Amino acid sequence: MTVTQAAPTRTAQKTGGAGHQASLIVQGADATGIVAAVTSVLGRHGANIVSLDQYSDNPQGGAFFQRTVFGLDGLRAELPGLRADFDKELVKPYGLSYTLRDLSVPKRVAIFASKSDHCLLDLLWRHRQGQLPVSIAMVISNHPDTAEEVRSFGIPFFHVPSMGADKSAAEAEHLRLLKDNVDFVVLARYMQILSGDFIERVGVPIINIHHSFLPAFIGAGPYAKAKERGVKLVGATAHYVTEDLDEGPIIEQDVVRVSHAHTAGDLTRRGADVERAVLSRAVLWHAEDRVIRNGKHTIVFA
Repeated sequence: MTVTQAAPTRTAQKTGGAGHQASLIVQGADATGIVAAVTSVLGRHGANIVSLDQYSDNPQGGAFFQRTVFGLDGLRAELPGLRADFDKELVKPYGLSYTLRDLSVPKRVAIFASKSDHCLLDLLWRHRQGQLPVSIAMVISNHPDTAEEVRSFGIPFFHVPSMGADKSAAEAEHLRLLKDNVDFVVLARYMQILSGDFIERVGVPIINIHHSFLPAFIGAGPYAKAKERGVKLVGATAHYVTEDLDEGPIIEQDVVRVSHAHTAGDLTRRGADVERAVLSRAVLWHAEDRVIRNGKHTIVFA
């Protein structure tokens, strides 16, 4: 699994309000003329390109990825015509796929959490401060501990116990709560394994955060185990969830240095800081359509 940090190729001065902006994500086989086709369609509709980022993993027949943000007055009325033109100019001649989204409509997210609340409360605080352009539809937890804190943010809280090996009843309730209500799910230190059936049936991307050490420490008390082994780096990884546990496409990672003088408690605190930062960036980038999945890895236009 790899993550490609793609640099912007061109940025125009931003004009117009955010309420009239859209994102266009294009991907497929690389070919001559794709960028020209995109800009031609936008130009014919009178759109102003705010930013245009692109990446090709091999100009000679490789894969092509592009994220464009543009402003256009009367955007919602223009969207059907834009889609028809992109079908004609991108899909038919090049076989490309694309998504076109009105950025004034935030993505709806459900946050899953357990007893550890550092990632959960960080996301809620950033959302309240206007740092995350999402609509938090609900928080779901297998423990009731954070109910009052979550509700103090004005967010609905649902306690769904998940005990024992059979998670089918809990997952059925999760699916009932999520159905048609969310565009993606975030696991903010949710300490339960999701079944392959749930991942398939939920039908939206799921983002997870977990600690990442070298070597890896699986199971309870990872920071105590890391202290015993004398690790020099504490880190975290945010990734999309697949049936392969903790092996989905990586969105973001980061580390901080630690030393022999740090206690297991110090490692835990530093690890929590990294987890908060990494997860918030991953959620932000996904919410802004900056992450494109390509097989087992991602293209991130951050």
